[in-house]
Amino acid sequence: MKTDGDLLLETEEMKTILIMRHAKSDWQSNSESDHDRPLNRRGRLASRSMGSFLSTLRQVPQNVLVSSATRARSTVDLAVGAGAWRCPIVITPELYSQSPERILNIIQGQNNSIDSLMLAGHEPTSSSMLSDFVGGGSFPFPTAAIARIDFPIDVWTRIDFGLGQLKWFVTPKIVQRGQMCERSSV
Repeated sequence: MKTDGDLLLETEEMKTILIMRHAKSDWQSNSESDHDRPLNRRGRLASRSMGSFLSTLRQVPQNVLVSSATRARSTVDLAVGAGAWRCPIVITPELYSQSPERILNIIQGQNNSIDSLMLAGHEPTSSSMLSDFVGGGSFPFPTAAIARIDFPIDVWTRIDFGLGQLKWFVTPKIVQRGQMCERSSV
């Protein structure tokens, strides 16, 4: 027999945001601008590792908003390919250099049929968004790291700063060490 608490848990709505910082870029490239800087070898490896990681967890986003910068787009493209994600990718120039408040407005405009959304961008915005969403704290955000934040909301217009709960924060080093341990135990 179901109790009132069981019914509440079954009907509780939730939205999830995954924040991903772009992977390590190539500072030695001949790019004419910061916006056009590509990933380096380590960044390409980390992007693939993180994409596979999300697939393994079965936490692939339903939609990805990515900065228009080359390194952010490459990070997402490699993650999507490695993880075989099947989700739309929307290039969102505002993720390159906008305030957390402006990005919040973009999130609030998302289709409510989407329950999980990835924001792929840059520092210091990644750290700021994470801190603002969970109500404070300092979160250094290494390259290619991903944070999962859950919100007790049923529509994106209700998302706001301070409502989120940090579920996990993972860096490529943690993921790659885990893969090495799995390989060595086989």
